[in-house]
Amino acid sequence: MVQYFLQGGGFMWPILVLLLFGLGFGIERLITLFSASINTRKFLGSVRGALHNEGYDAAVVVCSKTPGPVAEVFHAGLTRAHRGIDAVEKGIESAGAVEMAFLEKNMVWLSTVITLAPMLGFTGTVYGMIQAFDDIKAANEISPSVVAGGISVALLTTLFGLVVAIIIQLIQNFLISRVDKLVVEMEESSVVLLDELAEMELAGKLSKATPAKTPPSKRVTQKNKKGSKPKKE
Repeated sequence: MVQYFLQGGGFMWPILVLLLFGLGFGIERLITLFSASINTRKFLGSVRGALHNEGYDAAVVVCSKTPGPVAEVFHAGLTRAHRGIDAVEKGIESAGAVEMAFLEKNMVWLSTVITLAPMLGFTGTVYGMIQAFDDIKAANEISPSVVAGGISVALLTTLFGLVVAIIIQLIQNFLISRVDKLVVEMEESSVVLLDELAEMELAGKLSKATPAKTPPSKRVTQKNKKGSKPKKE
């Protein structure tokens, strides 16, 4: 494999960089998406229990301590419960859009690798073919060994570029399936929460809700940690 890589010439190196680039973003997305996955049914049960037994503040605390997009959406909705069901729905929609952007972050770079790797491979092949014909011209004769050797070396860059594109494409497809799963969980859970709050509103409990004085969500806490700077003494 190393021998073939070295025979491919200079165009093999940028394709290798693209492979490492794509794998890096793919691993980062895998870690992020798996850490965002939770037991949605168990989480819903915890929120429901907190709502009915201890009130809105307790439910928001449960959301604040739970990672993932479902908890973020619930947090955004429940902190607006004192304004009514319409405000809750708008909060959920806004948070859902933010979470979608977070889940799809860096996906565009995987698409870039999938597109560029074969293009660089084809470019390397064209360049190699030009060199092969120059060798034939310099030899003043058409030798099968010269022609076959030059063409085989030229095609190595195309092969490597296609292999890289296939690997990153498989990773991207898997990541997209994970994102779709999380989005479905967000949508289904949001419907359950809205139905629950609608029943509470009919029972007159929603109007008794007060603005939640609870910790911020996990996403806000993480942003604050990243943005905070150490104080100078």
